[in-house]
Amino acid sequence: MSNDKVLYEKDGQIATITLNNPEKMNAWDFPNQDGQYDAFYSKLDLAEEDDEVKVVIIKGEGRAFSAGHDLNTVGFIYGMGTGQAGERRASQRHRLKIDRKWMGVDQKRLFLFPKVTIAQIHGYCVGEGLIVAECCDLAISTKDAKIGHVDQHMGLGGAGIPTLPILWASVGLKRGMEMLLTGDMMSGEQAAEIGLVNKAGDPEGLEDEVLTLARKICLQPYDGIAMGKAARTLLFENMGLVFGFESGALAHTAFTNIRWEEGEHNFLRDRREHGTRSAISTREERFEKYPGSEKLWPRNR
Repeated sequence: MSNDKVLYEKDGQIATITLNNPEKMNAWDFPNQDGQYDAFYSKLDLAEEDDEVKVVIIKGEGRAFSAGHDLNTVGFIYGMGTGQAGERRASQRHRLKIDRKWMGVDQKRLFLFPKVTIAQIHGYCVGEGLIVAECCDLAISTKDAKIGHVDQHMGLGGAGIPTLPILWASVGLKRGMEMLLTGDMMSGEQAAEIGLVNKAGDPEGLEDEVLTLARKICLQPYDGIAMGKAARTLLFENMGLVFGFESGALAHTAFTNIRWEEGEHNFLRDRREHGTRSAISTREERFEKYPGSEKLWPRNR
């Protein structure tokens, strides 16, 4: 697939996949839209099929690793209409088909990828961007990165993502639930302190730090990496970590069809009536008056 929104480079045993949509802070679209999503997984195929590759580094161009999903387009993949009279709601089976491809197939494939994966995080790493990082074997961040599940402000209620068991295993159940139920963001330094990333350092040293780690891992034999990953897959399945990808798809499908009560913020309706920027601002203003909800989200993206 030819798509310059995702770049692929290889240097010996190390492949690097770069999200290259900086004007949108490397925001994700969805399967079969011929954008960043499809290009990313096609590049992942290249690394998987190249027997010389031992380690895959995933990073972002510009001022962010990834700012999550493109909120201008969220919802339309399911066939959601424009609010006109006579439009039918998107069916549950259609929503589930998309979510199972997105979470149950592709994101699970990233988590169980047969080569070692490292997320190289800087700037914003939120929503779908953070899910990608959580699916990687290792993650190295800058201290000043802004990390969190701000996607939960859409009303997901602490679910609707495929990496719940992975998050809980990384940071603990109580802390993980606080991250989800509040949607608060943290710095890369804080993320390292709680085990969400392996290490956080100064921005100017990030590239060298990740490459040094990747080269050290490459000292492992090819078969050792392959068999180690295969053995861990069995352990992950027994631990229930893999089950999160199917449950995440089901929960997200249910979320996309919830009913909004009076006084609750319906982002999709607000976007339709007032535009994306206004809808994001209204959504975030509801949380910012509470501690830990500083104005970190880039509303003008």
